Amino acid sequence: MTVEVSVQSKVLTIPNYGAAVAPHQDAAASALRVLQDGGNAVEAMVAAAATIAVVYPHMNSIGGDGFWLIAAPGQAPVAIEACGVAAALADIQFYQQQGLKQVPVRGPLAANTVAGTVSGWQLALDYSQQSLSGHGNLSLARLLDDAIRFAQQGSTVTTGLARCLLAKQQELGQFSAFSQLYMPQQQPLPSGALFQQPALARSLTLLAQNGLDDFYRGELAALIATELAQAGSPLRLADLQQFHARQVVPLALELPSGTVYNLPPPSQGLVSLLILGLLSQPHLSGCRDDETAFIHQVVEATKQAFDVRDRCITDPDYMSVAPQSLLSHSALAELASRISMTSARPWNKGKGPADTIWMGVVDRHGVAVSFIQSIYHEFGSGLILPQSGITWQNRGSSFSLDPAALNPLMPGRRPFHTLNPALARLNDGSVMPYGSMGGDGQPQTQAIVFERIINRGMSPQDAIAAPRWLLGRTWGQTSDTLKLENRVAASTLEHLRALGHDLEIYPPYDDMMGHAGAIRRFSSGAVEAGYDPRSDGGVALA
Repeated sequence: MTVEVSVQSKVLTIPNYGAAVAPHQDAAASALRVLQDGGNAVEAMVAAAATIAVVYPHMNSIGGDGFWLIAAPGQAPVAIEACGVAAALADIQFYQQQGLKQVPVRGPLAANTVAGTVSGWQLALDYSQQSLSGHGNLSLARLLDDAIRFAQQGSTVTTGLARCLLAKQQELGQFSAFSQLYMPQQQPLPSGALFQQPALARSLTLLAQNGLDDFYRGELAALIATELAQAGSPLRLADLQQFHARQVVPLALELPSGTVYNLPPPSQGLVSLLILGLLSQPHLSGCRDDETAFIHQVVEATKQAFDVRDRCITDPDYMSVAPQSLLSHSALAELASRISMTSARPWNKGKGPADTIWMGVVDRHGVAVSFIQSIYHEFGSGLILPQSGITWQNRGSSFSLDPAALNPLMPGRRPFHTLNPALARLNDGSVMPYGSMGGDGQPQTQAIVFERIINRGMSPQDAIAAPRWLLGRTWGQTSDTLKLENRVAASTLEHLRALGHDLEIYPPYDDMMGHAGAIRRFSSGAVEAGYDPRSDGGVALA
C-alpha cells in the first residue's frame, strides 16, 4: 500500500482508511506511513509534528508550544495543553531594569517561556497507551524516524519558507546562528534548495534514544539550558525540569448539527466557539446563502467574541469567570443582541500575528486528532541554539509589563495563546477535526470552514479553497482592516463598504488568510478531507 499525497483542490474520499492533513506534504506523508505501519492517530500526529518541526521551521519548532484535541469512539474528547510557562527569572522588574517598557519580540529576552510541545507529545502518547491499547504502540524511534532523516539528509525549501526568509532577512539576519543556517552565502535560501539541520538531527536522535522527557530532565535539557543562558535568555534548567504538559477538559458548544469542542484558556478556543454560537442564534442563522450577509455576520460575531477575549482570557489560574459559562444560552443571546445586520460596529485592534501549523489525523478505528503547534512570530524569537539546533519561541512577548494588565508577566504564568485546534462530533455520527493557523484569523477561519461544510453542504476541500476573509491581524500583518481575497464578488465588496466595513483587498489564495484544513470521517468509515491551497501542504490517504 502506498501513500497518496494530493495537492489538487478536489474532494478526496476513501472508505475505511485513515487520512492526514498538514500544511506541508512531508508531514502528512509521515502521518500516513505511521498509520500504514499499524500506528493510531495519536502516534501518527506525533510523527507529523516532529516532521513539520523540521521541514517548516518558519512556522513551528520543538522549541514552541502545542495543543491537542483527541476524540476516540465511545470516549469523551480529551484536550492537552502543552503551553510553556514564564521563567522564574522573568518578571516585570527584570525587564524594567534593562530599560524596557515591553517584552522584546526578538532575541534572547523574547525567549522567556518554556517550550511545551515535546511534553505534549509525551502526554498524548501516554493517553494513547492507556486509552487506545487496542491498536498502535509503535516505538518512539519509529515515530521520529522521518524527522531525523529530514534533518540529517535535508528537506526542500518550500515556496512559503523561501518567501518568509526573503521578507525577514534584514530583521533576523542579525542573529549569527540564524544567518549561518538560512543565509549561508549571505543570501536567503531559495525555493527548491536542500536544507540540512545536523544539530537538530542530533537533538531528535537523543529524544528517540532517551525518551521525550530528555528535553526537560535529561542530557538534552542540560544542553538546552546551557545554550539559553549563554545567549542571554532568562530560562534556566530548573524551568525545564519543573514543566509538565496538562490534560484539561475541553470547552464544548452544543449546536443544532452536533457538539463542537475547543481548548480552554489560555487558548482563545473560547473565541472560536463564541463565533459559532452567535451564528447559530435565530436572527443570524437564516442568511447563510447571502454572501454579503454571511461575511457581515461572521465579522460582527468576531468583534463580539474578541471583546470577550480581551476582557477575560488569560492564564486560567487567574481568571474570575468560568469559560464554559460564557457559552451559555443566555450569554450567547445577550452578545447576539448587540449585532446589527444593517451596520458594522467600529472596532479597535487585534492581538497581533502568530505563526503556527494546524494538522489533523483520523485513523481507520475512528480516532480523530486536531493539533496545533507554534512558535508565535515567524521563526519565533529568532534565537536558534547552535548546538541543539532548536529555534525558540517568543510566545512570552505577548505578556505585558504593566502589573494591572490582563496578562502581566510573572514567573510560572502561562501566556495568552491564539492557538486553538477544533473538533466536532456531528449528529449524523461523523467526526471532524479542523483548524487553521493565523493569529486573529484562526477563529474566523474555523467559523467559515465549519459553516461551509456543515450548514452549506460543501466538501472540506471546496470549503477551504473558496474565497476567504479575516478581520484584524494575522502573521506578517499589523493592520486591523477587514481583509478579503479579490475573488470575493465586486457587488459583495460594495455592499460591505456600504455597511461601514473598512476593506483591504488581497490577491487570490494569499497565505495571509491562513492555512486551514479539515477531515470528516462518516459513520460508514468514509473519509472526506481538504487542505489549504494557500499552504505548501496536502492530504495524504492510506
